[in-house]
Amino acid sequence: MKKITKETYLKWYADMLFWRKFEDKLAAVYIQQKVRGFLHLYNGQEAVLAGALHAMDLTKDRMITAYRNHVQPIGMGVDPKRVMAELYGKVTGTSKGMGGSMHIFSKEHRFHGGHGIVGGQIPLGAGMAFGDKYHGREAVTLCYMGDGAVRQGSLHETFNLAMLWQLPVVFICENNGYAMGTSVARTSFSTEIWKLGLGYEMPCGPVDGMNPVTVAQEMSKAIDRARSGGGPTFLEMKTYRYRGHSMSDAQHYRTKDEVEEYKKIDPITQVLDVIKENKYATDAEIKEIDKNVKEMVKECEKFAEESDYPPVNQLYDMVYEQEDFPFVQHKF
Repeated sequence: MKKITKETYLKWYADMLFWRKFEDKLAAVYIQQKVRGFLHLYNGQEAVLAGALHAMDLTKDRMITAYRNHVQPIGMGVDPKRVMAELYGKVTGTSKGMGGSMHIFSKEHRFHGGHGIVGGQIPLGAGMAFGDKYHGREAVTLCYMGDGAVRQGSLHETFNLAMLWQLPVVFICENNGYAMGTSVARTSFSTEIWKLGLGYEMPCGPVDGMNPVTVAQEMSKAIDRARSGGGPTFLEMKTYRYRGHSMSDAQHYRTKDEVEEYKKIDPITQVLDVIKENKYATDAEIKEIDKNVKEMVKECEKFAEESDYPPVNQLYDMVYEQEDFPFVQHKF
C-alpha cells in the first residue's frame, strides 16, 4: 500500500470537506428548485471514496457506482464545475445536461457512471473487468453498490462469473444501514452482508467505512489481488449517511439521536483530529483550506448558474444511430 503521509491527511481533509460542502450546496439549490428530479447526497460516506482513491491507480483503474454519484467523479479527476452544471441540466455538464443527478459519467477519467436501476451497475462492473482482462490492460474495476442492491439476483450471477473467470474487480457494498429506508435487519436474515462472498469462495470481509485509513488498507489488498490475477474481492464498507436516502426522505425510520451518535465518528473530524494531533497544519493553514473549499464551491455554483441550457436540437443529436447497421433498411 502507498504510504499514508502528512500530505495524504491534508489531501483527505481538503477533498472530503469539499465533497461535503459541494453536496450541501446541492441540497440548498435543490430547495430553490434550481436542481430538479432526484438528489441523493453522500454526506457521511466520504471516507469510503477517500480511502479507495488512495489505493487506486488513477491512470488505469475504473469506477462504477449507483446513483449516489456526484463526488466520485470529482475524486477521479472530473472538473467539479462540470458535475455541478450537469445537476443543473446545463449544456456544460458531464453529459451535456442530459443525465442529471443519477447519471454522471466521464469516459476520459474512467468513471463509468451512476446508474438509476438498483443493482444495474453490478454486472456492468464485471463486464468492464472482463474487457480489461481480455485486452491485457492491467486495470482494476471498483464496482460500488448500496446495501439494498445486494438483494438483486444479478449480484449472485455476477459473483459466480467473476470467480469463474477470476476477473480483476473489487465489489464494494456501501452499507449505510437503511437502503432507501428499511434497515438491513428487516430485509436479511444475516446482517453481515460481506458473508455473501463466502458462498462463492470469494475473498471478503467487513471494513470500517468511516475511517479512510482502514478503507485504504483493505482496498489496497483487494486491488493488488485483482491486478496480480488473484480475482475479485467483496468488501462491506460499514458507513452511514447523515442525510436522507434522497431529498424527499422524511427519515421516519431513525432517530435524530442516532444520527448525532454517528456524527461523533465523522470521517472529516477523524482526519482533522489526526492533523491537529500531529501538527501537520497550523490553525491558520486549516482555516485557509476551509476558505479555499468555500471559494471552490462558489465557483462551481457560478459556473452552473451562468451556463446555458442545451439547445432543443440536442435531443436528436444525442440519440445513437448507426447508418450501416445490418438488416435494417431505411425507406422514406
